[in-house]
Amino acid sequence: MSDDAEVRLLSATDVRRLAAALGVRPTKRLGQNFVVDANTVRRIVRAAGLEPDDCVLEVGPGLGSLTLALLPHVRRVVAVEIDAVLARALPSTVAEYAPGLAARLDVIAADALQLTPGQVSAEQLSAGPPTAVVANLPYNVAVPVLLHLLEMLPSLDHGLVMVQSEVAARLAAAPGSRTYGVPSVKAAWWARTHRAGAVPRSVFWPVPNVDSALVAFTRTEPPQTTASRAEVFTLVDAAFAQRRKSLRAALAGWAGSAAEAEKALRAAGIDPLTRGEALAVEDFARLAAHRPVLPAAP
Repeated sequence: MSDDAEVRLLSATDVRRLAAALGVRPTKRLGQNFVVDANTVRRIVRAAGLEPDDCVLEVGPGLGSLTLALLPHVRRVVAVEIDAVLARALPSTVAEYAPGLAARLDVIAADALQLTPGQVSAEQLSAGPPTAVVANLPYNVAVPVLLHLLEMLPSLDHGLVMVQSEVAARLAAAPGSRTYGVPSVKAAWWARTHRAGAVPRSVFWPVPNVDSALVAFTRTEPPQTTASRAEVFTLVDAAFAQRRKSLRAALAGWAGSAAEAEKALRAAGIDPLTRGEALAVEDFARLAAHRPVLPAAP
């Protein structure tokens, strides 16, 4: 389905021209750093492992650099943009730079953190619900957005996101590593992740003061447990709130006391002196099922 010949990708000059025409000045509040390098967006599309039948969800398309690179390779692109000016302008940009592919684009003017399944349902989108996410995520909300999308849209099977380099390390970290923490465990509940390369800050406008990296994911089945996802995530938050402490101490509040935390840990087959960074998501899921019943508040 590749129709690269029908697309002109945005250059740095194009990005600045479009922004000036729209009166857009990138804001730190919305995490707006626009990609101005065509080779970078080509690389992202290649690394995403997309199939011609994919319907891609793109969060924060901005002026359309990545959108234009995606359109030739998939059945449809659903772009979710919080900035109303950019959301209105994107169809016109695609019509100018990729006129033969403009019909493949849907634009939803919305906050990705508030996106609901109904907004991207088969009834709303002619191509059906999204099967992949490919996005340059705003740095300040990258992890919450990714986790929200994985929870709300079970149709998302795989994807690739560009995030701050430190965030990429956390998302893809394995148990026992220095960067392993809450984002690592929560992402692992939904998917298998890995780093897919670094992205230099020079490819953005304005140039950010941090480096970026790509994280790829493939959805997996959640761990088997009698505890709910919310219960497991509450446990994860508690375990890493005091990550230098042993789980016996760190989970005293979660269990009602250090002694009760030790009982739960031993019941789950976990050494009470272990720290949270040593547990895989399956361990947290098993431990959550052993949480003692706390007395009701008076």
